[in-house]
Amino acid sequence: MVDLESEVPPLPPRYRFRDLLLGDQGWQNDDRVQVEFYMNENTFKERLKLFFIKNQRSSLRIRLFNFSLKLLSCLLYIIRVLLENPSQGNEWSHIFWVNRSLPLWGLQVSVALISLFETILLGYLSYKGNIWEQILRIPFILEIINAVPFIISIFWPSLRNLFVPVFLNCWLAKHALENMINDLHRAIQRTQSAMFNQVLILISTLLCLIFTCICGIQHLERIGKKLNLFDSLYFCIVTFSTVGFGDVTPETWSSKLFVVAMICVALVVLPIQFEQLAYLWMERQKSGGNYSRHRAQTEKHVVLCVSSLKIDLLMDFLNEFYAHPRLQDYYVVILCPTEMDVQVRRVLQIPMWSQRVIYLQGSALKDQDLLRAKMDDAEACFILSSRCEVDRTSSDHQTILRAWAVKDFAPNCPLYVQILKPENKFHIKFADHVVCEEEFKYAMLALNCICPATSTLITLLVHTSRGQEGQQSPEQWQKMYGRCSGNEVYHIVLEESTFFAEYEGKSFTYASFHAHKKFGVCLIGVRREDNKNILLNPGPRYIMNSTDICFYINITKEENSAFKNQDQRRKSNVSRSFYHGPSRLPVHSIIASMGTVAIDLQDTSCRSASGPTLSLPTEGSKEVRRPSIAPVLEVADTSSIQTCDLLSDQSEDETTPDEEISSNLEYAKGYPPYSPYIGSSPTFCHLLHEKVPFCCLRLDKSCQHNYYEDAKAYGFKNKLIIVAAETAGNGLYNFIVPLRAYYRPKKELNPIVLLLDNPLDDLLRCGVTFAANMVVVDKESTMSAEEDYMADAKTIVNVQTLFRLFSSLSIITELTHPANMRFMQFRAKDCYSLALSKLEKKERERGSNLAFMFRLPFAAGRVFSISMLDTLLYQSFVKDYMISITRLLLGLDTTPGSGFLCSMKITADDLWIRTYARLYQKLCSSTGDVPIGIYRTESQKLTTSESQISISVEEWEDTKDSREQGHHRGNHRNSTSSDQSDHPLLRRKSMQWARRLSRKGPKHSGKTAEKITQQRLNLYRRSERQELAELVKNRMKHLGLSTVGYDEMNDHQSTLSYILINPSPDTRIELNDVVYLIRPDPLAYLPNSEPSRRNSICNVTGQDSREETQL
Repeated sequence: MVDLESEVPPLPPRYRFRDLLLGDQGWQNDDRVQVEFYMNENTFKERLKLFFIKNQRSSLRIRLFNFSLKLLSCLLYIIRVLLENPSQGNEWSHIFWVNRSLPLWGLQVSVALISLFETILLGYLSYKGNIWEQILRIPFILEIINAVPFIISIFWPSLRNLFVPVFLNCWLAKHALENMINDLHRAIQRTQSAMFNQVLILISTLLCLIFTCICGIQHLERIGKKLNLFDSLYFCIVTFSTVGFGDVTPETWSSKLFVVAMICVALVVLPIQFEQLAYLWMERQKSGGNYSRHRAQTEKHVVLCVSSLKIDLLMDFLNEFYAHPRLQDYYVVILCPTEMDVQVRRVLQIPMWSQRVIYLQGSALKDQDLLRAKMDDAEACFILSSRCEVDRTSSDHQTILRAWAVKDFAPNCPLYVQILKPENKFHIKFADHVVCEEEFKYAMLALNCICPATSTLITLLVHTSRGQEGQQSPEQWQKMYGRCSGNEVYHIVLEESTFFAEYEGKSFTYASFHAHKKFGVCLIGVRREDNKNILLNPGPRYIMNSTDICFYINITKEENSAFKNQDQRRKSNVSRSFYHGPSRLPVHSIIASMGTVAIDLQDTSCRSASGPTLSLPTEGSKEVRRPSIAPVLEVADTSSIQTCDLLSDQSEDETTPDEEISSNLEYAKGYPPYSPYIGSSPTFCHLLHEKVPFCCLRLDKSCQHNYYEDAKAYGFKNKLIIVAAETAGNGLYNFIVPLRAYYRPKKELNPIVLLLDNPLDDLLRCGVTFAANMVVVDKESTMSAEEDYMADAKTIVNVQTLFRLFSSLSIITELTHPANMRFMQFRAKDCYSLALSKLEKKERERGSNLAFMFRLPFAAGRVFSISMLDTLLYQSFVKDYMISITRLLLGLDTTPGSGFLCSMKITADDLWIRTYARLYQKLCSSTGDVPIGIYRTESQKLTTSESQISISVEEWEDTKDSREQGHHRGNHRNSTSSDQSDHPLLRRKSMQWARRLSRKGPKHSGKTAEKITQQRLNLYRRSERQELAELVKNRMKHLGLSTVGYDEMNDHQSTLSYILINPSPDTRIELNDVVYLIRPDPLAYLPNSEPSRRNSICNVTGQDSREETQL
């Protein structure tokens, strides 16, 4: 084996450690050669080119020096003219010869030599093989004309007084200035402003034209009027401004010819310059220019990044953003890659917006555009996704890249990001606030099925309103609904609050009830000073601390409120007489006026909890007096809170032992074993003990495990919830979990059917005839339409078909555009809908942000648009807690100790409570629930519509036939015609023809003819509704489905529903009212001795908890 160490040569002396310390003494013996590499050729010409042309800074210095030389030559010419004495006579020799002093001649010769040398050198360095291209350039020709005569005069002294048009150097100075500006932009690494360059070129062109005309006329008039420079300036200004006074005019033909030539040059050059300037101005108007750095440092602004800006999105953002008083001085910079829309341009020209909104056309992925928007100085950046694209994943990818680009450019700028798909959330976890559209959408749709109109409740809470909508309406429900819609969520520190400061050390439910009783505010949640988690209704065990942040619902925040005592309120009873009846608004009614609210303080003197005001009023001596409501305790009594009652199902005690065993074997409570996407909050819910095979999930196809092919065959005990969607995305997880939440009783769990396509046969198979709710999700494939508002066309028509076929079905629909809600359950001749349409237009003219709120489908919670939740992201800029509270209300997040949203229905046994304040007290004292609103349904008094008339056709005909039997045949026609005139929608001609046919038939016709005639009459008398019902029944029979339970005549159009958020304490409760509750977390009451939360819940036995939810 060869010795490797002997083959390795020793290090040269220069690499030895001793030599490094003592110095390199043996480098002379080293035969290495140092090689230098150059980026350019190491020739003299290349080095000169690098210095004069390529190097930005040295080239800038050279051009600045050249520009100074040209200005100096023009200045020397002016000095020569001023020093010259005007000679007498009109010889032409005065044109070619001038008086030039020797020092002045020396300076001009020096300038000419330097300028000519520089011009020749630059021409040599830029030479590319064509000598004539360099010689015939206008700057080179002008340089020769101005420099060569002075150089010749050195060798020929008699030519020292020869006239040289040195004033033409102004055009060379203009050329040097343009090149200097270009090098300046390159040297300081800034984006070149074409607009600035073009303005500079235009101004310099005008100056050069005027200066050339002044010097030329003055020189040519040496043989005429002997004009000085000031007179020449006066003449040029008057001439170029087209004023033409005529007091100063040229006399010689040469000066006149020069003026004509200059005017021709101006008519050619200036229009070209103005055209380029106008073009650049138009382009700048499209792109938006730049946001001023000085303004960015002295004023506050936010940046809105969107893919395409539509007028609806812009107005929603501006109205919601500027609705807050402290944001009035903010500027909004819109950064959009597309050209400004015509409607957007028209809106931004309104003075109210033109002073505060700046549109920039650019991309958030370019640092140059982010610098134009001054993103590093912005207070916030809103990044919105384009929901109108077919591929929503691609839209999310664009949003993610924009968020990354902004975070990379401005790391300290707060980000407010809207995302569409939940699986893309984890890419933007660094954002300060994120709203995922599908998460909120499916959660609201799910809660709409168990808590009616949850979508309307959330929409009203996240919109800014003063509660003035509907106050001009003659209908009482619109006044109450509009006033209560002004309630929003606010926050305040407890020790700084007039509302809650007195409840320090008291329980949460005590503070919530008494604050509502005294001030009319609804305390819904708190947050500890040292904790970031918000707790909604933490329950009666939670003790209020002075540093707690309180979250409450009110018409306005406490800082904008003024308080009046009870004695002061009694003196003015004007507002008291305005509202009357059982549903009147509060005596302490909140009067909203420009953000300031006057709140009347009710009498809070000590009253007995069992006094007459809380007991059921007796009518005579027949009715037995019921027990009064227990008071709300300041500190919760531990013995009154039953842990098992809070966790057990309300209906488990009613089950038989066999049913209870089977129910416990079928369901268990726990967390879902798998999460469909990263970032989903784990939710405690009902789970199956064993995973169902995939083949069994197909409702319309049998498999080896079961042979059912329709929903009826499964024998579900509860009504179905049908979800009609285009695809089964990950967002459906947020639809299923709220419907399977652990606090819902097992016997109330509704089967969920996912319908990916909705032809009539599939609808009938999936059990639409006995479904509790049908949820129609907006189709993604229809969102990109040629006309924006047509994106909902397919959904609207499909829902209208369902409404006509199954009028008793409760349909919850999602739309893309809120303006299309007026087409839901459309009736052409419905007078009430027309009246609501007029009301909507009036509210929009008054500047309301919620003009669509009075549409019956929206008020009842049957339709909503996810674009309405865009305001949630905008409000988060002022209220950073709004997204967290909304997620807790919808069940998207579960915080230990935080309550959840649910509802209860007022029955006949609960009407003894009478008022909302007593209901508040009953709930707080018994279950610890906090009510936040009422969902009320009233009978709707409508005029007879076309459909109702068509339904009653058959009944009217039967009545008329029985009445006609007692009349003579001669009076038969008159009675028929008069009755038909009262019902214009009847098919008169067809029915008359049928009756005439029956009368003219032969008397000897048999039973067959009479039967055919009767069938024909029945066909003509059949209404449209009966035709639809017959169609559905025939189709069900064809599919082998039972028609039992198909209620074809039930129609819910005779009622209207609306929401009262935080109504007044003395609001009357009515039968069938649905009360929205925030119920405490049952898991918070578990004893600490139990081993684990999951095991304790799964082993809970059913006990009677009906008293906690039933009043």
